[in-house]
Amino acid sequence: MPQWLDAEYLLSGLGGFMLVGLCLIVFAECGLLVGFFLPGDSLLFMAGLFISKGLITEPLWLVATILTVCAFLGNVTGYWIGRWVGPKLFNKPDSKLFKKEYVDKTHAFFDKYGPRAIVLARFVPIVRTFITAIAGVGKMEPKKFFTYSAIGGVFWAAGITVLGYFLGQIAFVRDNIEMMIILIVLLSIVPIIIEVIKARKEKKHEAATAAEATQVIQRIDG
Repeated sequence: MPQWLDAEYLLSGLGGFMLVGLCLIVFAECGLLVGFFLPGDSLLFMAGLFISKGLITEPLWLVATILTVCAFLGNVTGYWIGRWVGPKLFNKPDSKLFKKEYVDKTHAFFDKYGPRAIVLARFVPIVRTFITAIAGVGKMEPKKFFTYSAIGGVFWAAGITVLGYFLGQIAFVRDNIEMMIILIVLLSIVPIIIEVIKARKEKKHEAATAAEATQVIQRIDG
């Protein structure tokens, strides 16, 4: 990736404003559509590593708490952006990117996977940025969205930061930061892959059941 998107380079460049910069980046990636390219996972992991090395002087519990709050507030902002601005975009008949059918599909998606989707999306780059706005456009129930956004925020913001803090004290991890970050990203999409496989199996089962029912009806008619 470009040097300015490298987590270690970013944090080091912020100097004494590391925590402030972290908060702004986490907020932007979770709530502002323009923040989809930011390296959230690696920044959180690196933040934990910097705390363990004393480069960030604030205690782990405080940093994890503040970042969790920023992640949650980002989701809240993204949700209301989608809810207020989304309808205007989707009501344009000549729009190729924003179509009403996407809203209808979003309704169906959240009806089936809503809570799990919000939590799992936290760990998938780009997806965690856009799913909040999509939830707003689809008018997902605010109470449900905010509840699971908070749960996902704890697991993502606090979880990865704490992971970076403890793993950062291991020499092998410190010497292979890039490999560790890639591994974290790969592990983060495992739950999504599992959900996709489960959904395909369910779809195949439903298709097989429908085919069997059709055969029974044809026999009866015969």
